Amino acid sequence: MRTDNRLTQAYKNAKVEYFDENSKFIFFSDVHRGDDSVSDEFRRNQNIFLHALNYYYNQGYVYVEVGDGDELWEYPAFKHIRLAHTDIFIILKKFFDDQRLIMLYGNHNIYLKSKQYVGENYFTYYDEYHQERVELFKGLEPQEALVLKHKTTGQEILTVHGHQGDFMNDQLWFVSMFLLRYFWRFMHVVGFENPSSPARNLYKRHKVELAYNKWIQSHKMMLICGHTHRPKYPKPNELPYFNTGCCIHTRGITGIEILHGKIILVDWRIIADDNGIVRIERVVVRGPEPIEHFNSTNNPYSEQNKNSQEEDD
Repeated sequence: MRTDNRLTQAYKNAKVEYFDENSKFIFFSDVHRGDDSVSDEFRRNQNIFLHALNYYYNQGYVYVEVGDGDELWEYPAFKHIRLAHTDIFIILKKFFDDQRLIMLYGNHNIYLKSKQYVGENYFTYYDEYHQERVELFKGLEPQEALVLKHKTTGQEILTVHGHQGDFMNDQLWFVSMFLLRYFWRFMHVVGFENPSSPARNLYKRHKVELAYNKWIQSHKMMLICGHTHRPKYPKPNELPYFNTGCCIHTRGITGIEILHGKIILVDWRIIADDNGIVRIERVVVRGPEPIEHFNSTNNPYSEQNKNSQEEDD
């Protein structure tokens, strides 16, 4: 199925969340939490991610996990992921208990489409120390897509993981999962890359991003996604395509913030100052820009703008 159809389908079935000038959202994608083994790419950034989550929790943000939070293709037993990253799930539960956690599923955690799987694995877990089952995310309802809608202007922002329409990671996800779990999982540890992943394949990444832009141009709507692992913030006169990047880069993690009506691309990384003191720092990479600048009326490809430009000429 073409990306255009899949994104449109996701938009029509999306969870709608209203926002205004006082809203705060942080979007992280492609965390790929694993079992803390040598093949767990997230483990090198877990302390950075934990620090960032604590910052956003204390600042009153809503946390939107834009797919591929847990690496369920490589590590099908979620209990091993939870045990490996206990501190992360403690802070995620704080977001959840405050009704500030929105979890989308991607291709690597597509099992979250199943209510039965979510109920059996995410609602509760067995606490071995106290020898009893305790609540984790009881009642969690992962979504494929989220639409943020401005309370006053009605401007909409579609948020999806971004695998929609990527043939090997959407329609044939089971084949890709099988190859990753039993072959590429071990091969990329020694330096070989998975060619079916747009994060590892520049041609596939370009093809996927081109499909995103075609959908944006057609539907005149902002799009926030992940999947490609490449952070993106549009330059002037570019289509409003935003990408969170990922949380498994060797240099740190990237994300998208919405803060007081503005959108920002941020980077969290470990930095050493001139005195050799190491700290985790939040760096603004692009923005902030008012979200209204990316409304369809300001889209250079929109019919309204084209007509006005022709009249000016």
